[in-house]
Order: sequence, then structure tokens, then C-alpha cells
Amino acid sequence: MAVFFLPLVLAGLAPLSEYKNALFKMSATRFSWSRLTPFKLKNRSVGLSTESNAQGKVYFTLDGHKFMIVGGSIHYFRVPREYWKDRLLKLQACGFNTVTTYIPWNLHEQNRGTFDFSEILDLEAYVSLAATLGLWVILRPGPYICAEVDLGGLPSWLLGYPELQLRTTQQEFLDAVDKYFDHLIPRILPLQYLRGGPVIAVQIENEYGSFSKDGDYMEYIKEALQKRGIVELLLTSDNHKGIQTGSVKGALTTINMASFEKDSFIKLLQMQNDKPIMVMEYWTGWFDTWGREHNVKSAEEIRYTVSRFIKYGISFNMYMFHGGTNFGFINGAFHYDKHSSVVTSYDYDAVLTEAGDYTEKYFKLRKLFASASVGFLPRLPQLIPKTVYPTVGLAFYLPLFDILPYLNKPVMLYTPVTMENLPINNGSGQPFGFVLYETSICAGGDLYASVSDSAQVFLNDTTIGNLDEYTYDLTIPTIQDCQLLRILVENQGRINYSWKIQNEWKGLNGDISINGTLLKNFTIYSLDMKMSFFERLRSATWRLAPENYLGPAFYLGTLKADSSPKDTFLDLSNWYYGFVFINGRNLGRYQNIGPQRTLYLPGPWLHPGDNEIIVFEKIQKGFYIQSKTRPQLQY
Repeated sequence: MAVFFLPLVLAGLAPLSEYKNALFKMSATRFSWSRLTPFKLKNRSVGLSTESNAQGKVYFTLDGHKFMIVGGSIHYFRVPREYWKDRLLKLQACGFNTVTTYIPWNLHEQNRGTFDFSEILDLEAYVSLAATLGLWVILRPGPYICAEVDLGGLPSWLLGYPELQLRTTQQEFLDAVDKYFDHLIPRILPLQYLRGGPVIAVQIENEYGSFSKDGDYMEYIKEALQKRGIVELLLTSDNHKGIQTGSVKGALTTINMASFEKDSFIKLLQMQNDKPIMVMEYWTGWFDTWGREHNVKSAEEIRYTVSRFIKYGISFNMYMFHGGTNFGFINGAFHYDKHSSVVTSYDYDAVLTEAGDYTEKYFKLRKLFASASVGFLPRLPQLIPKTVYPTVGLAFYLPLFDILPYLNKPVMLYTPVTMENLPINNGSGQPFGFVLYETSICAGGDLYASVSDSAQVFLNDTTIGNLDEYTYDLTIPTIQDCQLLRILVENQGRINYSWKIQNEWKGLNGDISINGTLLKNFTIYSLDMKMSFFERLRSATWRLAPENYLGPAFYLGTLKADSSPKDTFLDLSNWYYGFVFINGRNLGRYQNIGPQRTLYLPGPWLHPGDNEIIVFEKIQKGFYIQSKTRPQLQY
């Protein structure tokens, strides 16, 4: 069989021309990268390693067998657990041999010291399932992961410690990481290759080269993994600019990119000429943010780039193979000219759609892999059926302030604090959702308040204006007697990339005043909208909804499913801004500014018969909810 791996440049720091020649003298080849499966390699002594032949060509090996990583990213926490198997089988049927996933610290430890690895967060079940299907696994445990999730996967309670410096060797941060790893890593250990599991590599942190605040940090994280028993290949992952500062001795440096970048490969060879090249993230598309266009990338561009990876023997991981959904409040945000939240759909214009359907990219890649690989690809799994349900009229409602008795007991504080500093959840603050601040005022005038990210201001029950990161002032009308000032603040997603993560407090960010006089004595409600809240809300007396209503309110309706509920997409085009909850599950945010117009509703989350739909609408009542068999992800 022809050797197709990148040649080893033997001469140390060779001239640039030699690196270019070394990189591009290779010819296309056929290689069966799918023949080595967890089933076939039972007797294991050497995990993922590197070797070179007499000609100096370097390649990966798995127990001495030549091996090429053909990976795709599927995040278990973005896919209904009932569909894990479907998505993994489709990955395998396309011709991939490896699945990669991030591990989100902020979801597994929402409250400090309380860990959740159940249901959609059952990492061990996900990795074990991949093994039973014949797939290898690469884990990316962070502690920071980016992934377009809130605070890049770091738990928000870290921000409740004013001196703590994220992603550094400051002791407070390392103490938190160590306690998390003490719980997480023992779950991973039996899943490693040398213990009979499918995990062939583990990533150290993520894209640290673009952050790079502490020269000792990556070494600490590497040793933290190793001393807890991680023995498989360690790697780092950065873009072209960050691979130098993001690398660490003893770990494979991998690269992230949007296209086949010769200069990046040459730079990587100059750094580690005795290792194979691996693209840890080849971006199949991109994520969307509210108010901007839906991102797409052509299928032919994807096919062409991947064909070049194969031609030159470059191992790669496609980010994303299947993006899934930012269910609930987990989405992150970016700051371009302003704070921009990532939309609910994490479709990513990936190889599979948000609902797991095949795309043109999928079929082009499958054809490419079939022609480049020796052996037959598995049969294509059946598509998950979609359906249209009867239109849902939301006939009942509760204005926002009617639901306060069903919330957890409010906090009484002399001055307001941010979500992260609320004395709730055993000192962990509030990670996601809304916070309602109330205080009594006895005069109108110029209200000054700094909020993150967006606030609606009320005098008693009446809306009087909005505040955001650029709007600090609001005129309070003249009042006769003391009135109740109410400020509802929404966390629209913490920034997940760059140094700005350090300052991502949500809520009221400091003192609030009227005409320069500080306001005091606040009653603060946490509206995290967990399942328990909706269970309590079922005992409320809902009112018949008016035809029109301005302001935040909850609306109740019933979706009727047949005996075998199927997937659908809820059309929110006649609503303005809010969230949809099905049987207490948060499907995510909708906004009339687009690009996303529908919310994905997985069939397994429905019951046969009646299903409770509650919409929390912030601005103005819509009329009904229709369903569709296809998503609408652009204007």
C-alpha cells in the first residue's frame, strides 16, 4: 500500500523551501481508515502514537497499525439523548472513524460542588455508545471549551469571586479546576483506549494561543490530566496565529482552519517536524448570531478541501459534523460592534442538519470517502420522520408579575448585585435566565443604571422603557405617592471567546440612582425557569388571554400529538421575542430580528396526546404557533 502520510523533515530547521517540498510531493492514495475499530483491537498495548518509515514519512499508528483520524464533532449536550445513536450511525455511514466532543463544565457543575451527568449530560453513556457502534472518540474537556456556549463552558459561579482570574494559574481558579477534574477524570479513565475503551486522545484546554495570559497555565492543565490517570495521546488545538503560544511540550499541536492553508501546515511542520499533521477543527460552516445573516458554506468547497486532506494524508476532524441545538439558555455570545447572542439553532450549516437530516455535503463526502477508502461503507440509516401538528392557539396567559408567588423565595438586599453574586444555590448565584429587581421610589426623574444584557423597566405594572449596554438613562415620570420600580434583566448569553469572558457579569452591574440619589432596599427574584418552576405554575389560575397584550407574559396552549410523536419545527413568526417550553423543557430563544424563524422540537420530548406549551413572550402577544416539517434559519 502506498504511504500517504506527510514526510518527516529530517534536517531540523530546514529552509522554508524544503518544508514546502516536503509537504507537497505527496500523491493521492487509497487507505482503509475505517478498518481499525474498537471491535477489532481487543488486545491493546500501545495507544495512538506516531511512527516514521525509512523515507522519513510520519504517520499515526494505533497498536502498530497505520491509522488516519477521520473525525467529526457531535456534542452530546446539543442532541436529545434519544437521538445519539442515530447521529453516530450517520457519522459512521458517511465514512468517519472518530467522533469528537467538548465537555461543558458549566452544564456539569452549574452549582459549585453539585455535579450532573444525567440524561442529555451522560458523558459516559455517550462515549460507551460510540464504542459499541465501532467509533473512536477524542475528548475535549477544557476546562474552557469556547464551543459558542455561555462563558465558553466555564461555570458562571467563578465570576462571583472578584479576584479570580479565569484561565490562569491563579490559585482560586486552579482550585476550582482541580475539584472539577477530581470528579470528571475518574469518569473518563475506564473509557481510555488502554483500558479497553474508545478514547484515543484527550485535548488540553482549548485555543489557549488566542488567550495566552499565563505561560505556565497549559503545563499545569497537562499535568492535571496526567496525574489523574490520563495516559492517551494529549493534544492542543489553535488557529494559525495561536499554535505557537497555545502549544505545550509533550502534547501534539493541532490546528484549526476554514480551508486548506499551506502556510499553516508549513508553520506546523517547522514547530514539530517529527509529528503527523492533524486539523482538529475544519469548519464545515459557521454559527449564527441574532440580527445577522445565516452563514452557509458550499458543499463543493467542503468536498474539495477534504479531498486535499486525504491526498496529503492529513488527519482531520470536521467541526461540526452535526451541530444540534442550543437548548435552553446555554448559548454564548460575541462582541462585534455590540453584544451579539448566538442563536438557538447550532445547525452550523454542518454535514447533518440541526435535526439530523442528510445534506448535499453529506452525500459528497460519503462518495469521496467511498472512493478513497478500501472497503464498503455501512448502509445509510433511515431519516427521522417529521410532521405538522395542528395549530396551537395560546388562549390563556399570566402577566409576568402574576407568577411571582410561584418563584423561589426572593432575596432581600440593601443594594443590587449581579446574577452571579446572588446568595442562592448554595452560594453559586444564578447561571442563566432572568433577574427581577424591585424597590420602592417616591419621586420621578433621571434613572441611571448599568445593565447586562437587556432590561425592561416598569413602574408598578406599566412598562416605561428599556436599558441595555449602551442605554444607561431613562426618565421616570412624575409620581404622586411611592411606587414600585421594577427592572427585569435578561442574560442573553455570556461572551464565550476572548479576554472579555473575565467581565461577563449579568444583571444590574452596580449602583442604581434617580437624580443622583442611590436606590436601596431591593427585593430580587430569580427567574431561571427550570422545570420545577413550571411544575409549580401548573397550580396557577390562568386567565383568558386578550387579543392583544403588551409586556412580558406567559402564554399557555396545548399541542396535540398522535400515538407516535414525531419531530417538528415550531414557527414563531407572529411572535416577537421570548422562549418556548414544551412540557417544562426549554426549547430556546426566538426573536423576530432573525435569522432563525423556527425552533426545533424533537419528537421524543412529546407525549402521545396533549402536550403543554408555554411561551414566555417579552414584548407583545402573538396569535398562534404553527409547525413545519422544515426549519427556517434565514430571513
